[in-house]
Amino acid sequence: MIQIKVQERLDGSWSDWFEGMTISFDQEGSTLTGMIVDQVALRAVLSKLWDLNLTLLSVNRIETISAKR
Repeated sequence: MIQIKVQERLDGSWSDWFEGMTISFDQEGSTLTGMIVDQVALRAVLSKLWDLNLTLLSVNRIETISAKR
């Protein structure tokens, strides 16, 4: 699972465009969370952020309960 944070505010209507990732937001910006199958898929999402001129704050891999087993 990947968590990507951007400075700008995105609402949930962008979810389909970002490969079905869940989008949430707070005072710091927006967080996109979802499964990214490989580096190519990650690059595609990052390219979309670039195309929208969004400010990338972080990209983190987060472990899920099933991944720890």
